[in-house]
Amino acid sequence: MATETEFSFEALTGLAQRHIRVFQLHQFLDRFAMGLTVAVVALALTDRGMDLFQISLLFGVYSLTTMAMELPFGGLADSIGRKPVFLTAVVASLVSLALFLSTSDFHVLALSFAFIGFGRALRSGTLDAWFVETFKALAPNVDVQPALAKAQWANAVGLAIGAILGGILPDLLGEVAKSLGVGIYDVSYVASFIVMLGVFIFTMFAIVEKPRPLNAAALIHGFAIAPVVIKDASLLVLKHPTLSVLLAALALFLMAKNPVEVIWPTHAKPMLDERYANTVIGVVTATYFFSIAFGASLSPHISRMFKRRHAITLAASFACLAAVQIALALQSSIIGFATVFVLFSVILGVSETPASSILHRCVDDHHRSTMLSLRSLIQQLGAALGLVLAGTIAEIYSTPIAWIVGAVFLFIAVILILVLVRRLAE
Repeated sequence: MATETEFSFEALTGLAQRHIRVFQLHQFLDRFAMGLTVAVVALALTDRGMDLFQISLLFGVYSLTTMAMELPFGGLADSIGRKPVFLTAVVASLVSLALFLSTSDFHVLALSFAFIGFGRALRSGTLDAWFVETFKALAPNVDVQPALAKAQWANAVGLAIGAILGGILPDLLGEVAKSLGVGIYDVSYVASFIVMLGVFIFTMFAIVEKPRPLNAAALIHGFAIAPVVIKDASLLVLKHPTLSVLLAALALFLMAKNPVEVIWPTHAKPMLDERYANTVIGVVTATYFFSIAFGASLSPHISRMFKRRHAITLAASFACLAAVQIALALQSSIIGFATVFVLFSVILGVSETPASSILHRCVDDHHRSTMLSLRSLIQQLGAALGLVLAGTIAEIYSTPIAWIVGAVFLFIAVILILVLVRRLAE
């Protein structure tokens, strides 16, 4: 493994600096479009007459579609190119938004959520791989982790600003929407559709990738070799101890933290005055994304504290996250809960790029997109298992107990990462 020099944005060439800025702006716009609907999706579904069981089924359709398509489309991106696959993902998002806006029928909404999952599977491991490969070509042997942190920061800020605006728009334009005979939350979906069109145009002109064969034969070949690529990637994980341990630790990480991210509004709302409970939850949601962005911006500095030993940084982050998750479970007032939740979110932002840096250093370009898709699949499986387990424990005991049990998975992940530290040292 080649020795990497420390990252310095000012020392990079103009092309490398532009590459980072373009990807930051792209990530911001893409996540901004998504964030516009994040804050209102459950409210919009309720407004369409869906009950909680139907809403759960719709999210289940999304998860199943994503997991079923993650790896095949990661392999396709490695075969025909990242840009065309990402553009297809944007088209899938546009179709999903259009279907959502057109109906209140459960079955059509299910198709909309299937297209969301389809788009998510297409996005996974596409432009991230393009960014890393191009950066390595423009800045050979330079530590990519701080560059990834800059992209992660833009990603989280886009989600945060989108979530805020997505919550404000129904209040500002709700009466106009009603006068037009549509739901008040549809204005956020229309805004998301417009921004997503902008993402498509920006990707077309700003993302430059060396063209690969893109015709019917190339597409058929891309799908035909997908099982082989997936098999090779799986064998790579099995044969590469570093990847095996890293992916196992990341699955445990998602098992622990995903139930916190999903369940926290139901736990925090009883702490609030009913008159402004939803407003406060909306503000905390935006603060959550901003805090992740702040954590991502801190990540390179923390990495330098650990002498850019990314596995040690990751182990320390997971250990801190486990302790903070236990502290979060013990909070009984909204002030204490919000304070600890912000700290929890900052640590999440810190932990993202060290794991990505380890993975990218262990994978060649031929398998990069597929490996990112495999990582996403394993993390989603961990997240789903964590939610089922946490929901069961919360139903029998309480939400705080479920979160404390989840923290145990983080401590196990720390042990695995410490094993990884030893392997990397060897």
